[in-house]
Amino acid sequence: MTEKMADGVPTPQRYGAIITIALSICVSVLDGAIANVALPTIARELHSSPATSIWVVNAYQLSIIMLLLSFATLGDIFGYRRVYQYGLALFSVMSLACALSHSLWMLIGSRMLQGVGAAAIMSVNTALIRIIYPARLLGRGMAINTLVVAVSTAAGPTVAAGVLAVASWQWLFAINVPIGLLALYLGRRYLPPNPVKNSGQRFNYFSAIMNALTFGLLLSALGGFAQRMNGHFVLIAFILAIVAAVIFVRHQLRQAWPLLPVDLLRIPLFSLSMCTSICSFCAQMLAMVSLPFYLQSVLGRSEVATGLLLTPWPLATMVFAMLAGRLIGKVHSGLLGAIGLGMFAMGLFSLTFLSTTPGDGEIIWRMMLCGAGFGLFQSPNNHTIITSAPQNRSGGASGMLGSARLLGQTSGAALVALMFNLFGSHGTHASLLLAGGFATAAALVSALRMSQPNPQRKATQRG
Repeated sequence: MTEKMADGVPTPQRYGAIITIALSICVSVLDGAIANVALPTIARELHSSPATSIWVVNAYQLSIIMLLLSFATLGDIFGYRRVYQYGLALFSVMSLACALSHSLWMLIGSRMLQGVGAAAIMSVNTALIRIIYPARLLGRGMAINTLVVAVSTAAGPTVAAGVLAVASWQWLFAINVPIGLLALYLGRRYLPPNPVKNSGQRFNYFSAIMNALTFGLLLSALGGFAQRMNGHFVLIAFILAIVAAVIFVRHQLRQAWPLLPVDLLRIPLFSLSMCTSICSFCAQMLAMVSLPFYLQSVLGRSEVATGLLLTPWPLATMVFAMLAGRLIGKVHSGLLGAIGLGMFAMGLFSLTFLSTTPGDGEIIWRMMLCGAGFGLFQSPNNHTIITSAPQNRSGGASGMLGSARLLGQTSGAALVALMFNLFGSHGTHASLLLAGGFATAAALVSALRMSQPNPQRKATQRG
């Protein structure tokens, strides 16, 4: 039986709840980025090869992408707060296990289980925001979530460099423990119970297995292709991924409560917003991974200078994400997305036209343009993905939103490796040009949404 969902929670509780979500999302997203910087140190201290040490990153990302939709479904069935709290507890325990690891394989195993906890957190965070905020203020909640995700992603390398400058790599994982415990305490006090129950919905284990196989094989093939691994391995992985995907989708079409919400993808506004999200995050990751190499190897900046020059990006994202949150319901998300992604594309293309000896100011305004455009687009887009889905499908929509971000980011990181392998010393320029191309494509897709009704206006009017 489905209960009527209350319109948000009282203001004091709302503040505590959003702080809880911000803390957990910050550490789970940040953990996906900071390990990259520490890989050379980890490989050296644990006596492993650089190629093998990459699994410290891959194990975490694969766990998340393979389990995100499964946890989103569990959230719809058992409650978003319960899935969130169990995920956060597992993430915190495995963070401690990572910090105490004395071998590479112990670290990889701990990272894999840490990724399971992160998948649970990420799968329901936007569904929780939907029940925390009243409809008229939901845009602000989405803006805060966008801000935390964007800043955590962009700040990963800088935070990691700062920690490694004063402590060992183990502290990159140990600092998650007190933050996780604080978030667990706040969650028990402030997160609301899930008032929506989908009567008759059961967890489908076959769907969960096929989902994990599809995404796991696809990302393994992408990574293998980017790293120029054995062609037979890549081809077999791609073929198996396609076979698994076909079986998975056909099975989902016959389900009343599909794990992969193919019924939501039939909503034009939802599917266009998903496509926009994938392209935009692919562009973001292409830039975020290649820019440190560009600033240091091509422009000759130091590590500290690189961190400072990258900072205007998340700062601009912060300002424009909050601005976009206030525009939700007043301006169509398709228009906001097209404008923001157009700015993002211009910023990316302008970075490729820098001279060999640019001043800091020339770099900073380009970084700000990229961050401003991304911030203007992301909040309304996330809001559209959530509000275009039925209320009792918030978990599925939240899982799809997270999957789109991770699929885009993972693809972007793989494409950077491919650009470096194909173009050598010009790989950074090629990556930025490709990023600009993806941002332009995302802007065009976003503009197509303007022909669709705007659910944001209806949501704000209901509030």
